[in-house]
Amino acid sequence: MQPQPQSPLKTVWEGVYFDGRTANRQRVTITVTGNALHVVKQDGKQSGPDLWWPYEEIRQTQGFYSGEQVRLEKGDELPEAIVVDDDTFLAAIHQIAPDAPARFHNPAHRSHRFQFLLLAGAGTILVVWALYFWGIPVLADQAAARVPVSWEEQLGRAVVGEMAPADKRCADPERIGALNQIVFALTVTSPEPDSPYTFVITVVDDPAVNAFAAPGGQIVIYRGLLEKTESPEELAGVLAHEIQHIVQRHATKALFREMSMSVLLAAAVGDASGLATVLGAAQTIGALRYRRRDEAEADREGMKAVQAARIDPMGMIRFLNKLEESSGDMPRAAEYFSTHPLTRNRIEQLSRLAAQADYTPVPLLPGYQWAEMGKMCDEQP
Repeated sequence: MQPQPQSPLKTVWEGVYFDGRTANRQRVTITVTGNALHVVKQDGKQSGPDLWWPYEEIRQTQGFYSGEQVRLEKGDELPEAIVVDDDTFLAAIHQIAPDAPARFHNPAHRSHRFQFLLLAGAGTILVVWALYFWGIPVLADQAAARVPVSWEEQLGRAVVGEMAPADKRCADPERIGALNQIVFALTVTSPEPDSPYTFVITVVDDPAVNAFAAPGGQIVIYRGLLEKTESPEELAGVLAHEIQHIVQRHATKALFREMSMSVLLAAAVGDASGLATVLGAAQTIGALRYRRRDEAEADREGMKAVQAARIDPMGMIRFLNKLEESSGDMPRAAEYFSTHPLTRNRIEQLSRLAAQADYTPVPLLPGYQWAEMGKMCDEQP
């Protein structure tokens, strides 16, 4: 006799479909089958053929926490997406298609978040030494993903000490507090609330329109960038992007790729002083260039963080458009582009993501006179 399916057994769900090329939202019904999702468009004007999404071609990008919308994507650079409001949709996939890839989060396993940390810590030294003896630089990204956060924090402080010396910092407590409120808004609603990083903002008295993220939670903003923004929402877009560089460990990975095996050895023993000797001067970080996919990931995940915080997503777009338009006659603005290569395609993709926002934005720092933010360094002691 066949075992009875677990109850309740719901197979058809309502959701929203995005084609990845436009900002159009299409209502769909989604049927969970044993080997694929059957997606049927409900809008007659845009209906087209039904869609079949085999499980092995789908990745989950949202819906890891109770009450959060489930977002599944299919495709690479401009992925299609379906969004379902009910997170028990995932339980249905596991119940109806038990052989589906493990990439789908199982709500029944939400209590097991930290078990991997012990294994990762135990495996770090073995992985790094294996890299040294095998000499395969392509594995640098994997090693960077396993270094202790405490090591990243020490490296980040060394970087800021070199690139933002104490006599060049702007230390207005009230304005720094306002910047920290923006960071808090972006991180308290993050899809990854268990991030191990504590974010620290340093403002440098320099007219360059620039900002960069150092490992371990350090974000450096130049006075010129603050002066260029016209609202906290514009700066929130920049901060969301930089936060993702930290959370995704892009700087640490880039450093490992640039500095070869000597850095891996310092990481293996957690020797920050040895690392400082290897680097000579920490401005090495300032010379690093992120890969295109790193920038795309920081864009995409940063926009998700902005929307999760219900911040106006067009703030990010306005600021980038402003920089692009003015970079030809404002050389200092080009410094942001030197570390954040900007193309029209990236702006267009961000605009498509921003257009998917389905909420009324919550004003950031209501009543705050944002024009005063650019004066942070005017009264340095």
